[in-house]
Amino acid sequence: MKKTYKIEVDCAACANKMEDAAKRTSGVKDAVVNFMTQKIIVEFEDGQQAESVMQSVAKSCRRIDDDCRIYF
Repeated sequence: MKKTYKIEVDCAACANKMEDAAKRTSGVKDAVVNFMTQKIIVEFEDGQQAESVMQSVAKSCRRIDDDCRIYF
């Protein structure tokens, strides 16, 4: 299952780091961050609850930059 979320990130480099952090999160099959549209598309592994996985993704991204925000 894929879902798209609105994000808030200040620079393209941070967006790349955010994408990498999301991809390394348990329960995420793939993730793509688009800095220009300020969106992240997350593909979840089968059987995963999107809400709980996204909480982990958001926590991982905040470690990269305190200003990063994911709205879900």
